[in-house]
Amino acid sequence: MKSKSGTLVLVAMIFAVAMTFIDQTIVAIAIPEIQKDLHLSATGVQWLVNAYLLALAAFFLIGGRLGDTLGHRQMVTLGVVVFTVASGLCGLTPSGDIAQTWLIVFRAAQGIGAAILLPAALAIVVGAFPVNERGRALAIFFGVAGALTSVGPILGGYLTDLDWRAIFWVNIPVALIALVLIVRAKPDKTKTPSPFDLRGAILSVAGMSLTVLGLQQASVWGWGSAETLGTVIVGLILIAIFIMVELRVANPLTRVRIFTDRAFAAENAILFLIMIAFLPLFFFSSTYAQISLGKTPSEAGIYLLTFFAGFAFASQIGGRILDERGARHAILPGTLICALGFYLWGDSLTNLNFDEQWYYIVMTGFGMGLIVAPANTDAINRAPKVNYAEASAITQTVRNFGASLGLAVLGTILITTTESEIGVSHQIAYAMGTRTVFYILAGVMVASFFVALLALPGGRTQELVSEGAYAGSENSTDA
Repeated sequence: MKSKSGTLVLVAMIFAVAMTFIDQTIVAIAIPEIQKDLHLSATGVQWLVNAYLLALAAFFLIGGRLGDTLGHRQMVTLGVVVFTVASGLCGLTPSGDIAQTWLIVFRAAQGIGAAILLPAALAIVVGAFPVNERGRALAIFFGVAGALTSVGPILGGYLTDLDWRAIFWVNIPVALIALVLIVRAKPDKTKTPSPFDLRGAILSVAGMSLTVLGLQQASVWGWGSAETLGTVIVGLILIAIFIMVELRVANPLTRVRIFTDRAFAAENAILFLIMIAFLPLFFFSSTYAQISLGKTPSEAGIYLLTFFAGFAFASQIGGRILDERGARHAILPGTLICALGFYLWGDSLTNLNFDEQWYYIVMTGFGMGLIVAPANTDAINRAPKVNYAEASAITQTVRNFGASLGLAVLGTILITTTESEIGVSHQIAYAMGTRTVFYILAGVMVASFFVALLALPGGRTQELVSEGAYAGSENSTDA
């Protein structure tokens, strides 16, 4: 494909995925306003964020397989339409008893749209450039996408000051631009029909959904209740059955045997752990800023940008370390810095003074910035005998499932801890609950350090430059 048309395809795909990355952080800013306006329960508020993350995790592998079967251009277009319609309906949430259910359902629909869209968009970018230009194109794709995550807090803050519904409606003009660009760019729409692993799809969606449901509802049902334990156990059993089925089926939804590679498994374990902290962090810090510090939504957006100040700077350093010495040398110090940052940040929360927190927030962001890009890139580079798109689909599923589980467990702990603080103001009680969550996040980062120390090989990985590694010409399956 010519460079000019390849560039147009890249721009079209960036616009197509822009909404999904902004949405990961923009909604967290509006949560207190939405809860106040619609009178949502504490658990319902968590589902506003987690319904999106869980749907994205549960349907990502399915979206990738459908893109291969039905055509990537078709699935990108469908994903943009589904995401946009769901966004519009979120903005049209009616008042009254139906509000909570309405908003959660269409947040999940947004996640499904993103799961259809993202893997197909990645595959289109990969296919639009010759092998020697793909590395640069993908760096731009993921670099812009990552930057859009940092746009969410500040954009969400100012839009929420106007009307919280605007955080959903802002997706509509972006989607229209994306659709126009897709028509003009005419990306590849080749179909490669293959048997669809329906049994694996049902097992994976049901397993992840039930596990997260049980953990998130524990604050309502009780940690030791039959409902909580039964739902979580059934979910975990279904995930185990999914793995066994995928090892035996001729055309699996995903090749789980790839996890027998120690380095790939270690990288994904690290990604799973750090995502327990990374995306849920925006929910907890945003609500803390507004409830405990009394900040407006736009001020809460600036509060979160403090994190990105450290994150953006360290991401550049992490990328250089990855290229020069390997991911291990970025991840080990990153996890320790992040752990210390979370602990000190948490320790300062009950002082209700931003001036005593900002340097710990920057420290936490710096540590996280050293980890995220190197771990994600190295996981894909270490994937043995599997195409880029499939390896990326696996890492994205692991990332979003980790984030969804993290929000479910930590959100339940936050509610339980806050409600147990009898005799103190809600402002202080919420700060104390958030402090407990941040202490746990510090422990999660320490666990990530030991996984990297004990299981992650050192050294640099070789760049995947063969046509098969990027374009998916490796078609063998595990029988």
